[in-house]
Amino acid sequence: MRVVLNVLLFSVVVQMLCGQNLVKNPSFEDFEHCPNNLGTFNEDVTHWSTPTKGTTDYFNTCSKVMGAPENFNGVQQPKYGNAYAGLYFYAPADYREYIQAPLKRMLKQGETYSLSFYISLAEGSDFAVKDFGVVMSYKPLEVETRKELSRGRLYRTKRNQFQTIEVNHPKFHEDKTDWLKVEVSFKARGFENYLTLGNLRDNSSTRKVQTKRKETKKGAYYYIDMVSLIRKGKSIPLRSDVKKDSLITFKNIHFDFDRFKLTPLAKVELSEILERMVNNSKLQIEIHGHTDNLGSEAYNKKLSTRRAKAIAAYLIESGVAQKRISWFGHGSTKPVSENLDEVSRAKNRRAEFLFKQE
Repeated sequence: MRVVLNVLLFSVVVQMLCGQNLVKNPSFEDFEHCPNNLGTFNEDVTHWSTPTKGTTDYFNTCSKVMGAPENFNGVQQPKYGNAYAGLYFYAPADYREYIQAPLKRMLKQGETYSLSFYISLAEGSDFAVKDFGVVMSYKPLEVETRKELSRGRLYRTKRNQFQTIEVNHPKFHEDKTDWLKVEVSFKARGFENYLTLGNLRDNSSTRKVQTKRKETKKGAYYYIDMVSLIRKGKSIPLRSDVKKDSLITFKNIHFDFDRFKLTPLAKVELSEILERMVNNSKLQIEIHGHTDNLGSEAYNKKLSTRRAKAIAAYLIESGVAQKRISWFGHGSTKPVSENLDEVSRAKNRRAEFLFKQE
């Protein structure tokens, strides 16, 4: 059965905090099937594909076989939401894996864009690499190879346009615990509709370092999460006409009855909030938790505070400084619905957000 998590587009106020991410399904949360085998990324993930015959992997907390945080190549919590991709950037016989996605719209010629994504070297790797390749193309790539997407192979593709970009990090990424954000800026040529990530070099030209693992010939396997492509120069502060007491409610950031645990849909929308907090260091946020009218006033006050605190903890654990976040619980004192039945009560089990610019 097709499973698609509905990611709500942000209100105009929040979208003004930074440019819109042009990558569809950036953290791989939307999927067609919960992964149950190796190499099913191409079939499982909505919008994304594999441009070669390499068998990229998909990991999601919904799976016992291809799950997260534990899986066949290591242990890693998703950076955002519940899922991430896994692929070989370096392997014997020049074997390579890639991921490819369409953009929401074609890039504008001459404009500068910022591309970023998070990587984590899997424990099963005995090498780490320094160079991460990017291909921006007019049409999707379909190359019948299990080896690297070299310039020669790209030039042999017909009726397509592309530009290649290489992202170099100042240090070999050997950290197998934390996520590392990789970034690069480039100028668009005006034909770019698709984005492909992976290592474009063969083994002999790949800059690498051997890790401390005793096993050999397993290669460099990386997890990838939250791919972002944003047009630069579009970040602006909150509008001057937005009142300080204007609270924003999101469609999917609600709670189950008598619970404060974040739902998968809530985490999807929080990943978008988190991206904006990370990209705008001067942005601060207030989190206001609420309940329905079932239960005592004292209990609901405590529950609503725990709901707001759960959201704050999620943002803090994902890298937002605690001093930029404050949270409050209001119990059932500020309903948006009349609490007449379960449907109306569910609307009140919510969180609201107030964004502030320093």
